[in-house]
Amino acid sequence: MNYFSRLSLLLIFCYSLSLNAQKIKPKDYDALALEYAQKSVATDLKDFLSIPNNALIPGHAENNLAYLEKEFEKRGFTTELLSTVSKTAFFASLNVPKAEQTVLFYMHFDGQPVDPTKWLQEDAYKPVLKERTADGWEEVSWNVLEEGYDDELRVFARSASDDKSPITMFLQAMDILKDRKHLPKFNVKVILDPEEEQGSKGMPDAVDKYREKLTADHMVILDGPIHDSNQPTLVFGCRGIATFELTVFGPRLPQHSGHFGNYAPNPALRLSQLLASMKSETGVTTIPGFYDGIELTPEIRSILAAVPDDTVQIKKRVGIAETDKVGRNYQEAMQYPSLNIRGMSSGWVGDEARTIVPDKATATIDIRLVPETDGNRLVGLVKQHIEDAGYYIIEGREPTEEERMKYGKIIRFDYDADQTWKAFNTPINSPTGQWLYSTLKEAHNEEVARIRLAGGSVPIAFFVNGLGVPAILVPVVNPDNNQHSPNENLRLGHYKNGIKTALAILNSPIK
Repeated sequence: MNYFSRLSLLLIFCYSLSLNAQKIKPKDYDALALEYAQKSVATDLKDFLSIPNNALIPGHAENNLAYLEKEFEKRGFTTELLSTVSKTAFFASLNVPKAEQTVLFYMHFDGQPVDPTKWLQEDAYKPVLKERTADGWEEVSWNVLEEGYDDELRVFARSASDDKSPITMFLQAMDILKDRKHLPKFNVKVILDPEEEQGSKGMPDAVDKYREKLTADHMVILDGPIHDSNQPTLVFGCRGIATFELTVFGPRLPQHSGHFGNYAPNPALRLSQLLASMKSETGVTTIPGFYDGIELTPEIRSILAAVPDDTVQIKKRVGIAETDKVGRNYQEAMQYPSLNIRGMSSGWVGDEARTIVPDKATATIDIRLVPETDGNRLVGLVKQHIEDAGYYIIEGREPTEEERMKYGKIIRFDYDADQTWKAFNTPINSPTGQWLYSTLKEAHNEEVARIRLAGGSVPIAFFVNGLGVPAILVPVVNPDNNQHSPNENLRLGHYKNGIKTALAILNSPIK
């Protein structure tokens, strides 16, 4: 038995001797969260953010794994590295004597790639502390934290919000319990994804291979920004995603528009007409059967309407005067699958524009899936719509000369079903939902924004479906954190509240 294993057993034994320690009550959460936030920002959080974490670069994941092993074992966890078909995942567990329930926490430690030319600091992996000024953001010394804790200061670094800080928040909450000789109110398991930003390629394999190890009664996902209202937030599901690419072919090579305009069919126009035939002017998908199976009951509509969305502010932030008409409001719009053109390309534009009929036109499309829909089925409906429009469909190749001479309308349809993520949803009134709702409402002493289905896609459905465990997202970072973008940041007030949220969850029994 190695040193860390002996230390883990010793800590658990010491914990078990002190189960009668004075309770940590919700009224204590604020002071405790402030204390541990102030002393950990310039140490634990800064150290963790200083370890580069691009899953595409060799060595990055391994360096983070070494750090995580040390930090979790320090808190009494038993740790294990889980090999998968791609990267190595991290697993930690803490068994609590007499506990009847087990909670699996999911987070990820990889981050989006960095474009150093767009970051307003020396290095995205060298965290800096900044304060807002009239001209933007100005760097300040980490020493200011010794004088007091300013909620409005922000830490700028890659993964400051997505998703390293939630891991540190969780560890600080464990420190609060440990330092006061407490254990969580349930058995704790933690799975940390090494490549969430790359589609969690190894996680389905991990679920299959380590099913018994990952089994739990409830799953909590610490990831994402809280609601724009800054209310504590619970998200009960996420949309999935399916993507495909369409290429309409015209002449074999670009042709002079003076010689062949009005004669050689223009693929850019044809593609535009085809895409326009899929949706109405109000943004509603017109492909038959696309919305089949979705029923919003009065109870669900009431829950959706209760989410405190500021429609005026949403429009202002996005820069639009009107919205599509799918659903009665923003939350209802998220309950339906969406057909979205991600980008289009044909010929040349701007200073490089040429007087030609293009040879081809391409559009990349995504369908955001909801729990009631199947990605393969919806992609199949789109494909049928294209065929009904008179197109000859090919896959994964260019048209042959024989096909060019035989078919007037040719389109290439590229779709990889293996890259499709399913949606998931946990009922709001489920035991998991009721436990987390009452826990957050009591801890923060305010109403909780309960979002039935988030617009984004998190690769979690394989946990829910593979393990049969109800999962709920608990977002903890500021909505304006620039995740996935240059100058990603974490507001210190949200870091403090995130520690409070993690502490409340770990300290609240599941009834």
